Amino acid sequence: MNIDPGTMASQAADAATRRARELFLDDRNLSGCAETAFVVLKEAFGLPEAADSSPAMALNGGVAYSGGTCGAVTGAALAVGMLAERRIVDHGEAKRAARLLTADLLAAFETGFGSSACRELTGSDLRTAAGHRAFIESGIWRDRCMRQIEVAVARLAPLAAEAAWDAAIEALAALEEPEAVPTPPSP
Repeated sequence: MNIDPGTMASQAADAATRRARELFLDDRNLSGCAETAFVVLKEAFGLPEAADSSPAMALNGGVAYSGGTCGAVTGAALAVGMLAERRIVDHGEAKRAARLLTADLLAAFETGFGSSACRELTGSDLRTAAGHRAFIESGIWRDRCMRQIEVAVARLAPLAAEAAWDAAIEALAALEEPEAVPTPPSP
């Protein structure tokens, strides 16, 4: 049977968003935004130990509730980096691919949501107990944060298919990326 790659990408995106909703909206509240994006994409990519969210735990709330880059982006970036390392033998090229894909996700957030910073996306300061409590009680996480996770996983889950990966890398490679600056030697 010949399946249209667009249909396959849509199916991957749909499956990833369903799984993200299942994890993030679980009444036990075990997975934050970064953990959800990380686990869902590891599952979609067929990466080992997909259920292990520990590398993403401190990334929720824009890295330790600091309000920085949205955890959906940072969790997704971790998974994309793992996939790049498996798909591309040259470490430097794998890093470049992971950066390009993550930069594309950041650009999508900026365009779609007006920002990629958690504090701006949620309007909440999660660093204080009162701010975090108000955020949880408002329920904003159930819709606004959920939507941001859905965008991240739906955009990246189709990369599980090597053809989609290759096409994305080819398209993004044409964009300008700053050259790596060598680290100066220590005195």
